[in-house]
Amino acid sequence: MLAMLEENVVLRRVQSRALALTRSLDGVGPLLARLTVGWVFVGTGWGKLHHLDKVTAYFTELGLPAPHAQAALVGTTELVGGALVLVGLLTRLASLPLLATMVVAILTAKRAELGSASDLFGFVEWTYLVLFALLALGGPGRFSLDHLLFGPRTRTAAPPLAAQTI
Repeated sequence: MLAMLEENVVLRRVQSRALALTRSLDGVGPLLARLTVGWVFVGTGWGKLHHLDKVTAYFTELGLPAPHAQAALVGTTELVGGALVLVGLLTRLASLPLLATMVVAILTAKRAELGSASDLFGFVEWTYLVLFALLALGGPGRFSLDHLLFGPRTRTAAPPLAAQTI
């Protein structure tokens, strides 16, 4: 019995130290996500804006309405949104249109390849969509301009549903 109690105390200490370590590194995950998708989308946005004729032709093949306007819009969204996400400025807001472009990409450019959930989860567009959702919902983390300029965001619990008036 005493040995089980001692083992439990040791386990709690290890757990406590592990949690302290992971809490000290909690900004690294959002930082890596932001750097990855930000860098990629700055590059793809720049490429689209510098090859609008090719992007317009591709969007025309996909049957998108107003393909030239869409190409310019997507290129600008990717360049500006990617830059904002990269540095962590207005990250939650900037992630939303980028997430939307991934939804459109999956529903148009990747639709023919989509046969199952496994196909969807294998698309790089899905991975980007998930990362943008994480950034939009979870924020940019503490290694960001958002954190530097606006301070840490504290989460407040919503009142229980029964206490809310509808």
